[in-house]
Amino acid sequence: MTPITEVEGRRLALSNLDKVLYPATGTTKGEVLHYYAATVAGPLLAHLRDRPLSFLRYPDGPDGQLFFTKNPPPGTPSWVRTAPVPHHEKESARQIVVDGLASLMWAANLVVEFHTPQWRAEAPGTADRMVFDLDPGAPATVVECCRVALWLREHLAADGLEAYGKTSGSKGLHLLVPVEPTPSARVSAYAKALAVRAERELPELVVHRMRRALRPGKVFVDFSQNAAAKTTATPYTLRARAEPTVSAPVTWAEIEECRDARDLVFLAGDMAGRLALHGDLLAPLTDADRGRPVPDAG
Repeated sequence: MTPITEVEGRRLALSNLDKVLYPATGTTKGEVLHYYAATVAGPLLAHLRDRPLSFLRYPDGPDGQLFFTKNPPPGTPSWVRTAPVPHHEKESARQIVVDGLASLMWAANLVVEFHTPQWRAEAPGTADRMVFDLDPGAPATVVECCRVALWLREHLAADGLEAYGKTSGSKGLHLLVPVEPTPSARVSAYAKALAVRAERELPELVVHRMRRALRPGKVFVDFSQNAAAKTTATPYTLRARAEPTVSAPVTWAEIEECRDARDLVFLAGDMAGRLALHGDLLAPLTDADRGRPVPDAG
């Protein structure tokens, strides 16, 4: 029998709570839902607010079928908010917008990674944050990503921009930068120019093109997630990995001191302690007053 629970006045059927989703750690679906409800709901909701959601679903765990969707799943309750989103074909589609604990738990029950664009639902294609996805090509690891992150931090600061870091929850690192509302195309052009400059100044370490043949031993500085149609893993989301890894905010001291790839791996069970110690390290991204102008691509 599927248990029914009430969240913020909404009745939710939470299914298969004893199902093991992460065999490496024995983590069950019930523990995943508890993580979202009790550990990270506050900061996660702040980062999801007003952003259309894309889902990577893995209902049978990371070793099962994975499928990515932007459309509201069949059976989406009428009370779950959706927003019109212009797609490539210029046709208006709708996507889920999580606006409270009830819709967060409804979405988490589907077993998803949360992915969001750099813009809000009321202003599609107008970014209020910039992202750099630092993706290491083996044998490079997050250790090399940290070196690149420090270079980017310095050069962003020279342009009046402040960067904040989080793990991807996979192998790499994300840098996020609050910006004044700016057309996504302009943000992308600036981010690409900085990635090209990083490759020019750190040729042994950085590549800015996606071709896998270029990437062994280097860090791919992926600027493309600034495009209006692209999304990035939301802070605090669990990832479909062997363990319940989190896309976890990190301090610059942790980035500076990283010497081993495991130094920046954080699991669901680590997050309560990290939030108690640091609070939400990415809170400035939710403060509109922290956004700064994006320079022209030089």
